[in-house]
Amino acid sequence: MNWLYAFDLFGVAVFAITGALMAGRKSMDLFGVLVIAIITALGGGTLRDVILDNHPVSWIGNDWYILVAVVAAVGTVIWVRFTRPIHETGLLVADAFGLAVFTVIGTQVALQHDVPVSAAVIMGVMTGVAGGVMRDIVCNEIPLIFHKEIYATACIVGSLVYILLRYLDMPPNLDIAIAILTVLSIRLAAIRWHLALPRFHLLDRERPPADDQ
Repeated sequence: MNWLYAFDLFGVAVFAITGALMAGRKSMDLFGVLVIAIITALGGGTLRDVILDNHPVSWIGNDWYILVAVVAAVGTVIWVRFTRPIHETGLLVADAFGLAVFTVIGTQVALQHDVPVSAAVIMGVMTGVAGGVMRDIVCNEIPLIFHKEIYATACIVGSLVYILLRYLDMPPNLDIAIAILTVLSIRLAAIRWHLALPRFHLLDRERPPADDQ
């Protein structure tokens, strides 16, 4: 099995777990858990493939993607129900790894379709974060990428690094590894030191008193 493909399946499992946990926080039934888990794990790649007209969509041509997502979701339900909650720090680290892998794979797929650099970066970021955005919207939450530590920014940097290394004819496995480590390092640093982009606070200016009539 190709090592990048194995990492891809690991990313699917991790994102499915985060989706299952979100569904649990919303007290959904098992069907709801599975739906949210699959949306989280496969939503980004599906949207990428549809936009790029890349058919068949990755999980349609390979049963392992759905199988891994379902097993991860059901396993999460069983683990939490009969043992103890999953440690959030460990999950964040695993999520960061999945984010890094998905970003590089998304960028790689886009470049195979000869799209411009800007589109390749967007496709890489989309692959990494769109599933989580869909999950949060369906669950009536503000998407994670809009109000937490640096997340999508790490994807942008990692995608650009991968494209640059490809342009410099870096050996294939080495450029993938360096790009994955770039996203992973930035995301883990953001988690460790709570790094975030500046926030935009819109404050209402005090209105002047109305003139006496």
